[in-house]
Amino acid sequence: MNKSGPIIIIEDDIEDESMLKEIFKYLHHPNLIVFFNDCEAALEYLENIKDPPFLIISDINMPRLNGFQLREKLQNNEGLQLKCIPYLFFSTKAEQQHVIDAYSKSIQGFFVKPGTYSDLLRIIKNIIAYWKDCHSPNLVI
Repeated sequence: MNKSGPIIIIEDDIEDESMLKEIFKYLHHPNLIVFFNDCEAALEYLENIKDPPFLIISDINMPRLNGFQLREKLQNNEGLQLKCIPYLFFSTKAEQQHVIDAYSKSIQGFFVKPGTYSDLLRIIKNIIAYWKDCHSPNLVI
């Protein structure tokens, strides 16, 4: 896990992206935050970067390639799989089948987008704190 790597956020809702940008700015987070509104563009980026990202936070319902399909492609990419990149889903709702499908693809967290800025701030702070403290087999500090 590369704790100084970029945080990849895959989100096609402009309002959600804007709120997340505000939160990371407010937190003065040192990692680069890279947004994609398309899973295919995120996949291309992930396949071509040298330093692995710190986290991937992905919406599920995306055009063309959805979050589940992206997760599967990343799991099947041996080079990316070995980098131990935490993959989290951030969805509008937690339909039971989506949660089951997500964990069957070995995601590391499933979060529902809250309705308020303060709740979103709390969730993002908790996610970052957890993964900053977490260790992995290939920890890169």
